[in-house]
Amino acid sequence: MSAPTRVFIARLAGIAVFDPAGDQVGRVRDVVVALRLGRRPPRVLGLVVEVQPRRPVFLPITRVTTVEADQIVFDGRLNMRRFQQRASETLVIAEMLDRTVQLADTGETVSVVDVAMEPTRARDWLLSKVAVRRGGGRGLRRRRGELLVVDWEAITGLSAVEHGQGAAGLLAAFEQLKPADLANLIHELPTKRRDEVAAALDDERLADVLGELPEDEQIEILGKLGLERAADVLDAMNPDDAADLLGEMPAEQRERLLTLMEPEEAAPVRRLLTYPEHTAGGLMTTDPVILPPDATVAEALALIRNPELDPALAAQVYVCRPPTATPTGRYLGTVHFQRLLREPPSFLVSGLVDTELAPLRPTLSLEAVAAFLATYNLVAAPVVDEDGHLLGTVSVDDVLDHLLPEDWRERVLETAADEPTDPEEEALRRPAQDGMPHEDRQETR
Repeated sequence: MSAPTRVFIARLAGIAVFDPAGDQVGRVRDVVVALRLGRRPPRVLGLVVEVQPRRPVFLPITRVTTVEADQIVFDGRLNMRRFQQRASETLVIAEMLDRTVQLADTGETVSVVDVAMEPTRARDWLLSKVAVRRGGGRGLRRRRGELLVVDWEAITGLSAVEHGQGAAGLLAAFEQLKPADLANLIHELPTKRRDEVAAALDDERLADVLGELPEDEQIEILGKLGLERAADVLDAMNPDDAADLLGEMPAEQRERLLTLMEPEEAAPVRRLLTYPEHTAGGLMTTDPVILPPDATVAEALALIRNPELDPALAAQVYVCRPPTATPTGRYLGTVHFQRLLREPPSFLVSGLVDTELAPLRPTLSLEAVAAFLATYNLVAAPVVDEDGHLLGTVSVDDVLDHLLPEDWRERVLETAADEPTDPEEEALRRPAQDGMPHEDRQETR
């Protein structure tokens, strides 16, 4: 195996994994280790690699041929059975980072920042070093403490269950993950760790992640945040996502949360809750890109360039007379972004509107909305009331969310491939017998 003598595991998070032909098969999400008695360094079993579609699989460390700063290469053999953590296994990034431990010689309390692994003469890998921070606390204050790198044997406390564990290190390791991928990671965590990570996320990030989780997990996480924090997260969610989530709650709890939300954020959610779920009104989002008739092409392009804007919403702008917040003044028409790209920046959007297609009515059924989008090859369509006011837009992702089976998110996150068990993988992950670890048995043959 081509590898450095020491690898800090948090730095592996998210790096690409390649087969011998140079094709990328996934990205590293964590490292699986087996703890051992006393202070003996844990043995590395393998990597958790996320392959498409968002499936974590186990890659035995014995099949890794190259470990570099920007890539992992393995021998090409990969069992696609979904990774299921066993009771004897520990995930380094998910479970060790941010742990509170003690220095064995002084008893001083420190927090874990990173963990390093090193290869042995027997071609196994062991956890060898721990980067810890002293006197820094958690959260933002943790940066003030002194950083130390000590031997694994120099710390105690990593084998015990810790209550109130922080999550700053884990979140830093996966800072660049898209919300859907972070949701997948959170879904795989034990309930205790999942709650700690959710509590550590800021409101906007947690709002994005919740929208990618199954509804029962959304409700469970939100319920453990406390009413005021839960209301803040709902404020940060897209109104249609917030309405979908609140619609699954008991009426009393829903009303308490709506009361605690900011009035300007709660108002569109209340409107959405008045429509049946499987209608255009129940599907729509209330914050599309809206412009007055005297806006220019340059202004429209500036708005849809916003990287935080959903691609479906950025595909077109809606021209309405003031007010330009939903429900708007009279709806005049839609301008597609391709048309904007073909016209001079100084042109007014009112001269470019497409009025050929009639807008949707809020009472239109889900099936009719899906047929409309499919017929005209649209990614979104306006929803207008009988008086000609724009109420919102329905995008194709909203339609897919409701056309797919109710448990489709659980299926994506949990469905395992019917792959046969890999004997080599089973042997590696099976706990050592007779009190002797695997690598020690190899050396004594």
